Amino acid sequence: MSCCAILVAAGSSRRMGFDKLAAPLAGKPVLRRTLEAFLASDVINHIVVVAPQDRFDALLAGEHSKPVTRVDGGQDRQDSVRNGLAAVPQDCDLVAVHDGARPLVSPTDIARCVEAARATGAAALARPVTETLKRSDAAGFARESVDRDLLWFMETPQIFRTSLLREACAAVMDRKLVTTDEVSALEAIGTPTRLIASVAPNPKITHPSDLLLAEALLRA
Repeated sequence: MSCCAILVAAGSSRRMGFDKLAAPLAGKPVLRRTLEAFLASDVINHIVVVAPQDRFDALLAGEHSKPVTRVDGGQDRQDSVRNGLAAVPQDCDLVAVHDGARPLVSPTDIARCVEAARATGAAALARPVTETLKRSDAAGFARESVDRDLLWFMETPQIFRTSLLREACAAVMDRKLVTTDEVSALEAIGTPTRLIASVAPNPKITHPSDLLLAEALLRA
């Protein structure tokens, strides 16, 4: 089963105050490291990058070892994913949606997630919650513990049969829902997603300190 990756890289990086996807990470821009992880994966056949033309030209220009297509983003993440999905070749059986700001994803974890999606139709990388969780009151005082059993931090890639993701995206648009990831879109059509525990660090670059952490992980 062939698999196409959609790299979502259309955000404005408002929380960072600068273009985090262009930030240098051990000598390469964040977004280029993300692309290279998918270029290195044997289970990915085609890559669609959802990004502005100037960002693509500045960070990803050049020859690539497999087909790479660029499309514009939308107003929200789910709109950008829908734009990317429209550019996925018709012969791709699976679609892997990945945050452009997760540059440390390993080809091994990509392959494990693809294998699970082939078997179940929907799979996503995630990390089990291990920290103690508390619920506070409105004033910020801890009031009760939250059971962390069966709780996960969601990561990407999130990989689905192409027909399933198209159905889920259409349902989200028709119902005017707002979703923060594609697993939520699958939930809207009543389809569960198999969660695959990531075995390699896969942080999302959101704050400046995340760049320092990612740099340390790369150098280690």
